[in-house]
Amino acid sequence: MSVTVFVPHDSAALAVGANRVAAAIEREATARGLDVTIVRNGSRGMLWLEVLVEVRTEAGRIAYGPVAPSDVPALFDADFLAGGAHPLCHGETKEIPFLKGQTRLTFSRCGVTDPLSLDDYRRYQGLKGLEKAIALPPAEIVSQVTNSGLRGRGGAGFPTGIKWKTVADAKADQKYIVCNADEGDSGTFADRMIMEGDPFVLIEGMVIAGIATGATKGYVYTRSEYPYAIAMMNEAIEIARHAGILGTSVLGSAYAFDMEVREGAGAYVCGEETSLLNSLEGKRGIVRAKPPLPALQGLFGKPTVVNNVMSLASIPVIMDQGAQFYRDFGVGRSHGTIPIQIAGNIKHGGLYETAFGLTLGQLIDEIGGGTLSGRPVKAVQVGGPLGAYFPRALFDTVFDYEAFAARDGLIGHAGIVVFDDTADMLKQARFAMEFCAIESCGKCTPCRIGSTRGVETADRIAQGIEPEKNRELLTDLCNTMKFGSLCALGGFTPYPVLSAMTHFPDDFAPAPLVEAAE
Repeated sequence: MSVTVFVPHDSAALAVGANRVAAAIEREATARGLDVTIVRNGSRGMLWLEVLVEVRTEAGRIAYGPVAPSDVPALFDADFLAGGAHPLCHGETKEIPFLKGQTRLTFSRCGVTDPLSLDDYRRYQGLKGLEKAIALPPAEIVSQVTNSGLRGRGGAGFPTGIKWKTVADAKADQKYIVCNADEGDSGTFADRMIMEGDPFVLIEGMVIAGIATGATKGYVYTRSEYPYAIAMMNEAIEIARHAGILGTSVLGSAYAFDMEVREGAGAYVCGEETSLLNSLEGKRGIVRAKPPLPALQGLFGKPTVVNNVMSLASIPVIMDQGAQFYRDFGVGRSHGTIPIQIAGNIKHGGLYETAFGLTLGQLIDEIGGGTLSGRPVKAVQVGGPLGAYFPRALFDTVFDYEAFAARDGLIGHAGIVVFDDTADMLKQARFAMEFCAIESCGKCTPCRIGSTRGVETADRIAQGIEPEKNRELLTDLCNTMKFGSLCALGGFTPYPVLSAMTHFPDDFAPAPLVEAAE
């Protein structure tokens, strides 16, 4: 009888040798005359344990990691195919504390199934949401999404149901669903993990969105830096077409929907929806003035839903389990679960899906295990390169859109980057301005010129040139960019700069003069 061994094909696992580990397991099994079936699954998101090898046993799936090719012979000697004891063994995968504490709705299949097996997908509740959606009037689907309280997981936090209703109510001969998979924020990888580990859930979510709004064509716009995600999505789309999930008759219904993947060149500004639409149309990726809103005049001037991967991947569970089921998770106006990505100087980095409501301190100290360096945490940046820096004094902040906004922060795409006490926050502030200057599309003056002046001003502070005057100038530049920029690139760059200045003033003070010894 063949034993099933799972070796991730996720980019994070591939980066640390997953293909070589899979090949070593295959060679060793052949040499020992053992019947082993290797399934290339997605990642569970426990990145410090990659390559995480799992074995299906009668007692459940047993995890071993991090496994290197050189560890494979010893694993066979320890009878790991039967779940044997070994220093790399973590017991049942589902009992690992980092995984056990999660509430996995969007990521329920990621790392569990073969990403390209529709049989696996159906076995784990896949297509249930779509089947229920087909039986409902489109307006009822929109109502379910609205009542679930789902807000845009790409960072804006805009109610998804309102956006869908706007497109559904618009009159046009053609409408589109555009998935924003241009994941460019530092410390974020949730979109990639879904595309590589559970692509059918994104396809299902987009089809449901199409049925709800009257759109018949969808595009997944992602970045060239994601070759494995692009390949996986393209293969999954072909499988879905052959299975009748996509095409002129979705699952035999009267609804039509088809989709394709488009690859961008990796411009950060194309994560902004109107720049993304320009790029999709073959134009330069620059920001459009709003109004008109993309929901009314979007791709090729037609009504368009633009949603993030996580937003669309949340739709199937909402349609399957119901709006109230999803709404009951979370706190305040932040409903459902959020896949939090913990990165930087952290012991247990990875993806942690949970209901809104944990504190920043719980995420860093308890779940993340503190810094990898063992030094004290100095700052945590939440929300990508445009997110605010929070000191330990703000670690009681609840992970919730409004709670972060109340403290001049933003959740963004839920990426967390941790810094220890060796970080220089003046350099981090300068980096924010430099990042904006490099990535600016150049359309508006506050972003294009303000960021360049910001870099120069930060340099003058670092050189001790009129520090007080230049700190005031930097603050003034931030206010101009915040209220005068066309999009969030220039508008949010002040968050890291002002928070660094506010919470870490000593890093912006001139270095004390050291007198020469007599």
